[in-house]
Order: sequence, then C-alpha cells, then structure tokens
Amino acid sequence: MMELRKSLTGRIALTAVATVILLFLALPIVVILVTSFSNNAFAAFPPEAWTLNWYKALFADGSKWPAALSLSALVAALSTVFSLIIGVTAATALVRSELPLRSAVFALVLGPLVIPQIVTALGLFLLFEPAAMLGSPIAIALGHTVLASPIAVLILIATLRGIDERLEDAAASMG
Repeated sequence: MMELRKSLTGRIALTAVATVILLFLALPIVVILVTSFSNNAFAAFPPEAWTLNWYKALFADGSKWPAALSLSALVAALSTVFSLIIGVTAATALVRSELPLRSAVFALVLGPLVIPQIVTALGLFLLFEPAAMLGSPIAIALGHTVLASPIAVLILIATLRGIDERLEDAAASMG
C-alpha cells in the first residue's frame, strides 16, 4: 500500500477509488434531496414536477415536525455530552491507570456492542417504566448514551494511546 501511494499512477488510482466510494456514499442523500422537491406523495425519481409543498407542510402552523426536530436535537446534545463524560472517564482509566481487572472493565464497557439491542431496550424499559420516565427526553438520551458510550470509549482509547505521556506530564507541570 505504501508503494502505491508513492507513484503517480498509485496516487491517481487511490484518488479515483476514494472518489467513487464517496460518491457511492453520498448518492442516496442526493436522491432523497432531489425527491423531496417532487409533487408526488410517493417517491419518484426523477420528479415529474417540482414543488415546495413538502417543506411548506413541514413548517406549517399545527405541524408536529418542529417539535420533533427540537426533541431530536435535545436528545442528540444530551447523549453526546453523557457519552463524552463516560467515554473520557473510562478511556482515561483504561489507558492511563493500572486497573487490576482491566480486561474485565474493558469487556463491561464494550458490553452494549455485544448485547442485542432489543435486550438493551427491554432492560431500559424495565428501568424507566417504574420511574414514570418513559418517553421523557432524559430517558431517551440515556438510552442513546448506553449505545453510544462504547464507541466513544473505543475512539478515545485510540486517541489517548497516541498521545505521549511525557507531553501530559509537561503540561501538568506547567499548570
């Protein structure tokens, strides 16, 4: 792979492959965006006629979409903050300290990736139902946090392993 990057032909080939992959990933978004301007109630590509009716309905008086969008933004923000708090704490403990049961803690942290999501959902339901929290933004955010935290831990572990500990010591000594 390294030799491929050094030659001009290799760079062109890698650029072409990367471009094709990015186009493949972006194509569904483009199709959805173009289809959203169609006047048909069902998806038709390419659209027969162009309209903004769906966007008018989205923001019309009495529409439930703005409330749903704001709830989604709130849940996303809360679950991001919660996942980062858990992720930074767990990753720092796993990388920088000498835990006696490090592999057990690591397995516990990654548990939600292995456990089927329906089992996790049932456990969260049984947790939040007696507390009368079903459907509340905090309960939804905590549910998302359970699924997002292991990914945050993995990313932060990889990042922390790449940071030289001497730099942290130097920064700590300078305040």
